Amino acid sequence: MTDAGNMRARYRRIMRFATRYLVQTWWYELVLPRFGLTRIAARTRSRRIQRIARNFNTLAVDLGGLMIKVGQFMSSRLDVLPREITRELEGLQDEVPAVPFERIRAHAETELGLSFDRAFSFVDPIPLAAASLGQVHRARLSERDTADTGLTDVVLKIQRPGIELIVDVDLRALRRVAGILSRVRLVSNRVDMLTLMEEFAKTSLEEIDYLAEAANAERFTQNFAGDARVRVPEFVWERTTRRVLTMQDVTAIKITDVDALRVAGIDPAEVAAEFASVMFDQLFVHGFFHGDPHPGNVFVTQLDGDPSGRRWAFTFIDFGMMGEVPDALRRGLRQVVIAAASRDGKGMVDGIREVGVLLPTADTAELERAMTTAFARFGGMGFAELQEVDPRQFQAFALEFSELVRSLPFQFPENFLLIIRALSVTSGVCSSINPAFNIWDAVEPYSAQLIRSESGNLVQDVVKRLTSSAGVISRLPQRLDTLTSRIEEGRVSVQSPRLERRLSNLELLGRRVISAILFTALLIGGILLRPQDVVLGIVLMSVSALPLLHTLFAGIIARRGPLP
Repeated sequence: MTDAGNMRARYRRIMRFATRYLVQTWWYELVLPRFGLTRIAARTRSRRIQRIARNFNTLAVDLGGLMIKVGQFMSSRLDVLPREITRELEGLQDEVPAVPFERIRAHAETELGLSFDRAFSFVDPIPLAAASLGQVHRARLSERDTADTGLTDVVLKIQRPGIELIVDVDLRALRRVAGILSRVRLVSNRVDMLTLMEEFAKTSLEEIDYLAEAANAERFTQNFAGDARVRVPEFVWERTTRRVLTMQDVTAIKITDVDALRVAGIDPAEVAAEFASVMFDQLFVHGFFHGDPHPGNVFVTQLDGDPSGRRWAFTFIDFGMMGEVPDALRRGLRQVVIAAASRDGKGMVDGIREVGVLLPTADTAELERAMTTAFARFGGMGFAELQEVDPRQFQAFALEFSELVRSLPFQFPENFLLIIRALSVTSGVCSSINPAFNIWDAVEPYSAQLIRSESGNLVQDVVKRLTSSAGVISRLPQRLDTLTSRIEEGRVSVQSPRLERRLSNLELLGRRVISAILFTALLIGGILLRPQDVVLGIVLMSVSALPLLHTLFAGIIARRGPLP
C-alpha cells in the first residue's frame, strides 16, 4: 500500500473507532434514559468506560504516532475524564519498535545535508531509546567539530521518518472528533473540546520541532546562569535541524538511583530537598519550567573542582515540553491566596474562575458550599497542623469534592495542567529518593515568598473588598425595606412577554422532535442489536417507521387545522 493509502487507512481507523463508541455512548447515555432505562445505562457504565479505554490503549500501541500522546494526555486530565479512563491509560508507555538503523541514518543524512561519515566519527546503530515520535543514538563528533565545540561524545535525537505526515493525519482526525463532540450540548456544557484539542495540538507540534526544543534549552540555561545547582547540555547547532538534534552526552547518575548516589557520597535526602527547591524556582521565580521532570530527564552529575565548591549538580534534558506561568495566572493565584487567607468560599471560586479553571457556563453555588466546608474543616491550620490531620479526612473530602468537580464545566488551562503535572512528578521523584520527604516543607517558603512579593497588591485587594462589602451592607436595610413595601402592596410581579405564544409553538415542535428522537433511537437500536438478536433488531427497525411518519406529516396536519 502507498503512503497515501496508509494515511487514508489510518484516518479511517481512527474515525471508525471514535464513531463506534460515540454512537454507543449516545445510545446508552441519552436514548435509554428517555425510555426509563436509566438503570441499565448506570449498571453498565463503568464496564463500558473501561472497555473503551482498554480498546483505545490497544489502538494507540498499534498505531503509535500521536495516539500514544493522546492516551498519555487523557490519563492526566482528571478534571475532565472519569477515573475509569485515566486509570486504564496511566500505564501507556511511549515505547515502540525502533526504526531500522539504515533507514533512520538515511533520513538524518538527508536532513543534515551530509553523511554520517563526514559529520561524526562514530554513531551507535543500537538506539538508546525509541519512542513514537523519534529515537536516540549515541555518537561522537568528527575531529573538526570537536575542535570547534570542545565536545566529543554527543547524543543524536532523530525524528521517525514520515512522522510529520502521521501527526498531520492524526490531528485532522482528532479535530474532526472534537468538532463533533463540541456540537453535543451534554459535552459542550462540560468541556470546551475545541480549546482542549488545540492545547494538545500545540504541545504535539512543539515536540516535533527540535529547533524549538533547543531554543527552550537556551532560555532555561539563561534563567539558571550563575546557579551552581543546575546544568544543561550544550547543543551542537551546526548539527541540529527541525528533525535532528545533536547535544552533549550528559549521562550521569539517574536522580532516583539511591544506591548510586550513596556510592558517590551524595546524601539522597539533600538531593530531594534541592530538587524541590530548583523546581519551585522554575515555577515561582523564573515562570518558565520543565513540564516533564521525570527520572529519565534529570541526572545528578558529580562535579570536580567546581568554583562554587559544590560536589554535584542537577542536569536536565529533553526540553520539548516546557511551561510558563503567565501574568493572568499569577493574578488568579493571588486572588485564590486572598480568599484562602480570609476563608472566603465565594472569593476562592472567583479566583479559580480567574485562573481559567471554570468555564463561563459553570453554576458555582455548590462549589462555593464545598469550599466553605473545606475552610470550616481545614481552614486556619498551618502546614505542620495539616500534616497531623487524619488522612482519612482528606480522602473523604477529596472523594466528595472530585464528584462535584466532575459535575461542573471544569477544566484546567494547559499551563495550569503542566504546573500540576510538574508538581506531581516533583513530589513523586522526591519521595522516591527520600521516603521521609514532605512536599509541604518545600512549598511553605515559596508560598510565603509569593505573598511577600504580592503584599502591596494583596493589601489593595483586601481594602477594595472590604470597601465593597461595606457599601453593600450599608445599602441592605433600605433595599429590604423597599422590597417589603412592594410585596405588601402587591407590586412584585414577573414579566414574561409573548410567553404563551412561544409555549404554543414549542409544544407543536416538541411533538415532532420527540417522534424524530424515537425514530432515530429505534433505528440505531435495531442496527446495534441485529448482530446479537436478528429478530429483535429487525422488529425495532420496522417499528421505527411509525414515528418517522408522524415526524414527516404532523406539521402538515397542524397547518391544515383539525378535521371537520
